[in-house]
Amino acid sequence: MQKKDRVEKQIADLERDIANKREEQRLVGDSSQNLRLTINQLLDLQKLSIQKAVPLTESEKSNLSASLTRFLENQKLYQGMNQSLADLASTKLKLEEDKRQVEQQIAKQKEPAQKEYEKQSESHRLKLALYQLLVLVPLLLVAGFLVIRKRSSLYFPLLLSFGGAILVKVGFVVHEYFPSRYFKYILILVLLGVVVRLLIHLIRIVAFPKVEWMFQQRRQAYERFLCPICEYPIRTGPRKFLYWTRRTVHKILPHADPTVKVESYTCPCCGTGLFEECTACHNIRHSLLGHCEHCGAAKETTNQP
Repeated sequence: MQKKDRVEKQIADLERDIANKREEQRLVGDSSQNLRLTINQLLDLQKLSIQKAVPLTESEKSNLSASLTRFLENQKLYQGMNQSLADLASTKLKLEEDKRQVEQQIAKQKEPAQKEYEKQSESHRLKLALYQLLVLVPLLLVAGFLVIRKRSSLYFPLLLSFGGAILVKVGFVVHEYFPSRYFKYILILVLLGVVVRLLIHLIRIVAFPKVEWMFQQRRQAYERFLCPICEYPIRTGPRKFLYWTRRTVHKILPHADPTVKVESYTCPCCGTGLFEECTACHNIRHSLLGHCEHCGAAKETTNQP
């Protein structure tokens, strides 16, 4: 590096010298041009005097002789400056070649150092990412556990936002510190884990639905006179010989007949008992609902269809 700096300083000095020489050469050239014009005027005057047979004065002869002498001196000085510029340019070219060789040597010496620096920098980045993940991943696991366990809690939105913020931060850390090829596979694994977890959750909901959800489904099915299990129409009482669907149930209104007796009823499609005799008041009640509509007696039900 010291040799390179020294060569660059010499090149800068040479460039300044070349610029100064060119400025001096320009001044000498301007002076020579003025002398050339003066000499041409004196020669024209001498030619005119010869034609008219009038000799030049001593002053005019002296001016002509002095101008010629100065012009020749300027020409000699101009040629010398040209030679100096050529020498300076040659020296500059040699120094630039030396500079190029020095830069090549420096580049060869810097290559192993640059590789080592990149290696150490990458190792530092990975360590920094691991330290951050050692803090973030446990927090993410705790947040996920709380979100799953406290779904019915009053603070569930707060826990969900906390878990979401930690998850986003983990994604930023992985994207920033890990190479793109690794981040792609990590993202795929995370998405697969999320999908598998959602599928497991949905399967559990279907296999073991919550009691309140099951009662809501049964209540809505009874309101539409459809079997809560298979949605086959409940054809009993005034609706025994009617046909309807979930959309048309409110458009088909049966005629009220007080002589029709309400009896126990079982779905002919899936075999589920839909209406049965209440053990308390002995009236017909809904089999799949929790209370009798006549006496309010409770019945133990399960969340299974």
